[in-house]
Amino acid sequence: MTLLVVIIVLALVFDYINGFHDAANSIATVVSTKVLTPLQAVVWAAFFNFAAFWIFQDHAVANTISKTVHQEFITLPVILAGLIAAIIWNLLTWWYGIPSSSSHTLIGGFAGAALAHALATADGFALTDVIESDKVTKTVLFIFLAPLVGMVISMFITLVTIVRNVWARIAFIVVAAVATWFLFMHLQQGKLEENLAKYYKVDVLKKAAADDPARTVDLEAARARYEAALPHLTGFGTRGGEGIAEAIRITTDPEVDVAKLGKGLDKSDNSIIRVGLMFTVLLFIAVYIYTEKVRTPTAQSVANMFKRLQLFSSAAFSIGHGGNDAQKVMGIITAALIAHGAITDIKEMPSWVPLACYTAIGLGTLSGGWKIVKTMGTRITKVTPLEGVCAETSGAMTLYLTEQMGIPVSTTHTITGSIIGVGATKRLSAVRWGVTIQLLWAWILTIPVSALLAGLAYWVCTLFGL
Repeated sequence: MTLLVVIIVLALVFDYINGFHDAANSIATVVSTKVLTPLQAVVWAAFFNFAAFWIFQDHAVANTISKTVHQEFITLPVILAGLIAAIIWNLLTWWYGIPSSSSHTLIGGFAGAALAHALATADGFALTDVIESDKVTKTVLFIFLAPLVGMVISMFITLVTIVRNVWARIAFIVVAAVATWFLFMHLQQGKLEENLAKYYKVDVLKKAAADDPARTVDLEAARARYEAALPHLTGFGTRGGEGIAEAIRITTDPEVDVAKLGKGLDKSDNSIIRVGLMFTVLLFIAVYIYTEKVRTPTAQSVANMFKRLQLFSSAAFSIGHGGNDAQKVMGIITAALIAHGAITDIKEMPSWVPLACYTAIGLGTLSGGWKIVKTMGTRITKVTPLEGVCAETSGAMTLYLTEQMGIPVSTTHTITGSIIGVGATKRLSAVRWGVTIQLLWAWILTIPVSALLAGLAYWVCTLFGL
């Protein structure tokens, strides 16, 4: 029990460090453009970091993190070693002002400690016996894709924002907003179907049937229930889990645990994110019309407009940062609770876990991270309020999308790509590519270095009999 408590405390310490290490992601542009003072900026970002607690309910990223390693290789010493390595690397990169990824530090540490444990206890194993290759592959792939997606979105938003005809600009925004709405609806439907398949254990029985042909009867029955229930998901996405579960209960199996299934499906609902995005779009449109049509536009009034809008774009990114990064620590704490035997599945995560994690990352953000602010806010490219709005908005969009897909991306990578995008829109030479290449090397090295540190930490833990 003592080791579990130590792990939970260290996990929250890492979450706190993550907050001040990554504070620059949320506040660098808003500070560099002098929209807010550094103190105002960290308070603003910390508030919205914590506000994500009420917005992201599905915990898809936490689920991915907790299942990075196969369960038989997850022990409390493995988690402890992974956390120690992640904390060391985060502090080192913070000290030298390198905006590395706290997410990949945690994943690398977790995987490296598990591999060290396998080397110490297993006679022979393949890498895929220890690491969940599908989840790790997606995570590694998004080391490169997240900044690229952020860059492309920021370039699009910048080009739309600088369109001089306000009605043409609004038309582009409306089309993009409608496309975004349907994209998030599609992601919600995919989650509903995935959660339904998990409830009926279709994938679990499929694997079991591959090893034991006698299990095919169970598999066929599970598939039949799943396929019968699937059509009833369509159209229920806005009614919540209770409506979905009731339709499934009536049409399939009277023994279905409606409350349990309803709770699982209800967490797939992303309507609060969709409504929030549409509110932001309407706000931007209203501000554009007021500034450029109701009032006589001047250079000063337009500049002030973008400064005010940057408050909202910074808040949106801070919500994405909190929702994405706090979940990673939630996944680690949940893995520790499962390894200890306190719970059996991530669905049983105690309510205090997300509350503690969102609180810790919010407090960490309050502490700031000024060395990294300098790198992010000035060294990559000079950022104006207009470009700050575009970079933060595109960064937020990327985080919301990847969170819906359950992919633990780096907020650092995302906002860096977005800042590069707005810089490149002016001209390619506006981006200091030398600094960017240095950052890229830090990103590539984070996972392997964290894994090596974790392996060393695990060896030290075994020396102390853990």
